[in-house]
Amino acid sequence: MRLVFAGTPEVAVPSLEAIAASGHDLVAVVTRPDAPAGRGRRLVRSPVGAWADERGIEVLTPEKPRDPEFQERLRQIAPDCVPVVAYGALVPPSALEIPARGWLNLHFSLLPAWRGAAPVQHAVLHGDSVTGASVFELEAGLDTGPVYGTLTEQIRFNDTSGDLLGRLATEGAGLLVAVLDAIEAGTARAHPQPHDGVSFAPKLTADDARIRWDDPAFAVDRRIRACTPAPGAWTTLRGDRLKLGPVRPVANVPSLPPGELLVERSQVLVGTATTPVILGEVRAAGKKPMAATDWARGTRIQAGEKLA
Repeated sequence: MRLVFAGTPEVAVPSLEAIAASGHDLVAVVTRPDAPAGRGRRLVRSPVGAWADERGIEVLTPEKPRDPEFQERLRQIAPDCVPVVAYGALVPPSALEIPARGWLNLHFSLLPAWRGAAPVQHAVLHGDSVTGASVFELEAGLDTGPVYGTLTEQIRFNDTSGDLLGRLATEGAGLLVAVLDAIEAGTARAHPQPHDGVSFAPKLTADDARIRWDDPAFAVDRRIRACTPAPGAWTTLRGDRLKLGPVRPVANVPSLPPGELLVERSQVLVGTATTPVILGEVRAAGKKPMAATDWARGTRIQAGEKLA
């Protein structure tokens, strides 16, 4: 089939590469416009756009998919199908109807669970033991279209959202190509999503990423892993913000008040509503990440000080 790929971040690249290596004809990509990044706030191409540039593939960067100029160019290209992975913009019906076989979305959950922008983060945050990926037909509703295929993936006890998303991106790429092959062969069958089991996964905000030390240890652990690497779990000490990497809940140690720090020779403990957790990596504003013990020595933590 003649394909135009729509995607933006690094997590979309495995699918892009799998499609390029398949028997289908990749003729263009659609991605979000160049965005400011880094301290200099220079405009930077998206990972999908940069991948296509290196290979001489046409890159379309509409401000919004409803833009008439974009839709006219898509009609000129005349793709059979537009596979989508993490594109990052809502596609209006006028654009959805252009390719003969529609837009096909790879979504990183077992639909109808975790519809929305952050399915992997919410699966980790809520303590799911299993998640997966779904390939479905894009329609006007939020991740509501009929599903062509799924795969499942165990969530490991120490998975961050970045770990889990990396595995799903790789495995999901194969699923997406398999569904495209089946559509071309005429053997694909899409099934409506069930009405039961619907849940939503909005983008996690900076407030969502703030650690609640008065939560139980398991919830503190989940929140930090869910927000790693983005948006980045954080707390404060002496009024200054600290970013924290994953922690390790521990048992058989004395309890501490929520947020209270206890610096030992080989570890730094923080109190929660239940048992303490051991800090892993700490990043103070404007500094590189460092081991919690090194950070604590340099910061000269006083007895009874608390993270907030």
